[in-house]
Amino acid sequence: MFRKRTHLIVFLLIVVSVVAGATVSAAPNAQRWEEEIVIGWAPPDITGVFKTATDFFEAAAADANENGFNVTVITQSPASHTDFGDQVAIIEDYIQREVDVIAISPIEVEVVKPALAKANEAGIPVIVVNLLEPIEGIEVASYIGFDNTIAAKVSAYAVADYFGGPGVLGEGEVVEVELDTYLDLEFWEGMYGELTEEEMAAITARGAIIEGVAGGFFSVARLNGFNEVMEMFPGMEIVGEPCAADWNREKGIDCAEDILQSNPEGLDFIWAASNEMGLGAMLASEAATRLETIESGVSVGDETVAVFTNDLTPESVERLAEGKLIAETTHGFADWGWYGGEFAVRLVCGLEVPETFDIRPRTAYEVNARQFYPEPVLPEIDWAGIQESCE
Repeated sequence: MFRKRTHLIVFLLIVVSVVAGATVSAAPNAQRWEEEIVIGWAPPDITGVFKTATDFFEAAAADANENGFNVTVITQSPASHTDFGDQVAIIEDYIQREVDVIAISPIEVEVVKPALAKANEAGIPVIVVNLLEPIEGIEVASYIGFDNTIAAKVSAYAVADYFGGPGVLGEGEVVEVELDTYLDLEFWEGMYGELTEEEMAAITARGAIIEGVAGGFFSVARLNGFNEVMEMFPGMEIVGEPCAADWNREKGIDCAEDILQSNPEGLDFIWAASNEMGLGAMLASEAATRLETIESGVSVGDETVAVFTNDLTPESVERLAEGKLIAETTHGFADWGWYGGEFAVRLVCGLEVPETFDIRPRTAYEVNARQFYPEPVLPEIDWAGIQESCE
């Protein structure tokens, strides 16, 4: 049974706030939540995509507070993606503090399961982000995230499209799309499902892969998705074994340097399975004067290397808009925090939340990059309605 706090006082509040590009007005007779609602947020780190998620957890809390609630977000993260024990300790610390809700993006699911079981025993509801697959044996109030395998499939189609596919990204037969077209897996499968075997075989390029934590759940899921689509194209070749960079930018630079040195020419692309590693690959390729850009155009078989990646942050949007990254699959990190904050308050109020909230991965590239940051369009949260229904 989840613990609920139910003390409310009425006060007048007339305020307008701007959060994440959306204008939200507080109800003139909003009720004030007397006791503090504490969300314990445990990301794997607070750089890159997780900084974005953290920013929007805090934005949702600020918006709630301007509309009558009293929400605090506590954020703690391990020093790195391989410090598994640190994340366990953070969850146990939140349990000791008796936070109202724990929100977590697990470094590795199996490692944190015992700690999440303790949260269940303590009656603290758990929200899991960056994951849709159920965690066996753990009661999770809501999963907010995306399918990692699907996300990597979207990236693989973007690579194929750039190197001669129908031509949303590259130099194939041009396909006109609207600026807000949702370039998700359904879009790509629909378009490539119309190609003949000969047309699929005509798409050629050689590339290398930078993965996250070797053997880890998220890394394996993304590798499987990417490779599954690559195998559909006989002319697409992956050279060598994936280089594990532990989701880290500096290690991504190291991996990319090794890949570039091992392939002085004839390497056409690097796909990095996360944003931080992808930015590292871009920096290494640029430092080696081998970075292929939108301005330089598509080339196959020479020294230049195009970089593709997954995640999307305000920083990488800038690189996409500059044409230094060719394409990146976005996973909706602002949505994690925005909806995570809302769902946490709903849980404390005893209200229902979705068991799963699927943020469908889609392709971001030079043309549509500004649709995502710096001001992602997010829906208004009906805080007044939540208060009215609050137990």
